[in-house]
Amino acid sequence: MKELKVQYEKVLSDYLLNQNESNLYIGQNLVRELMRSNVSPEDLVSIHKQSLENIVPNLPESVLNSFDFLIEVMVHFGLKLKEHQSLILKQEEIRIEIEFAAKILNLLLETKIPKPIGLDIGMVSVPVRKMNGDYVHFMHDDGNYLSVAVTDVVGKGVPAALCMSMVKYGLDTLEYANNNPSYVLEVLNRIIEKSVDDSMFVSMFYGRYDLANDIFTYGSAGHEPALYFNSKEQTFIDLDSKGLLLGVLPGIKYSQKDIQLSENDFIIMFTDGVTEFRNYIEKFDSRTYIKELAKSLKHFSAQEMCDKIFENLNKLNNYQLEDDFTIVILKKY
Repeated sequence: MKELKVQYEKVLSDYLLNQNESNLYIGQNLVRELMRSNVSPEDLVSIHKQSLENIVPNLPESVLNSFDFLIEVMVHFGLKLKEHQSLILKQEEIRIEIEFAAKILNLLLETKIPKPIGLDIGMVSVPVRKMNGDYVHFMHDDGNYLSVAVTDVVGKGVPAALCMSMVKYGLDTLEYANNNPSYVLEVLNRIIEKSVDDSMFVSMFYGRYDLANDIFTYGSAGHEPALYFNSKEQTFIDLDSKGLLLGVLPGIKYSQKDIQLSENDFIIMFTDGVTEFRNYIEKFDSRTYIKELAKSLKHFSAQEMCDKIFENLNKLNNYQLEDDFTIVILKKY
């Protein structure tokens, strides 16, 4: 420490005498050496004060007192700096943990699109954060039925993803694709109501497709109504089936409805992140826009339709993705 003080006084003296870049560079290198020796900010000010007293005798008392003031300030500054550095380190640790958790949860919630005969399926799901608050679950028993659940958790981030893993667990326990939507929603409601925090709610649109008879049976738990396109009449029908959000109250009963599909008919299911742009463009009917857009894309495959709907929505003026975006299309061929 004594040697460092001597070096500092020499460097300071040379700089005061010449005031050139070379002296400044030497001083910067010496500061690095002081840091490696764990010299605190207040100690450095004290070294500077002592060196200046030796170099410039008879300094005004006010100047010396100003250094005493600076030493006290540096003590507080050093403490706050350590707190800040500790906070940054903790934030980095949390960031790494969240990224690791996100990879695990995203892998756990990964959706595989089945390829049943006679039905074309497309999907786009884009999270607004690292972890998706939307989830799509398919079940296909390689027989006569295919089921699909389009789910949205009220919330975002890690809590939403953990809640969604509970939804996946519930759907996996049901096993079979031929279960009635009303039954599925009632079972999931019991699971979520008992297992998930009271602040977390889940909306879901659940559909079961009878591949042998081309009948789509659906139910909803507070979810955005799906759209059915009748190719023969070139018209859309809202598939509205009222039901309370999952996890709100126990013992809720859910209704279900049927619709018959013919060749080139399709069903569009989505979360409210798809229609979110209605909040940014005044006097704009987002569902009507999606209907017109989907109708213009009806000659494309289901996956191409999903991709192009997402691309077109992103091109709209003032449109911002502020919620998870998920769209699923089932198209009969």
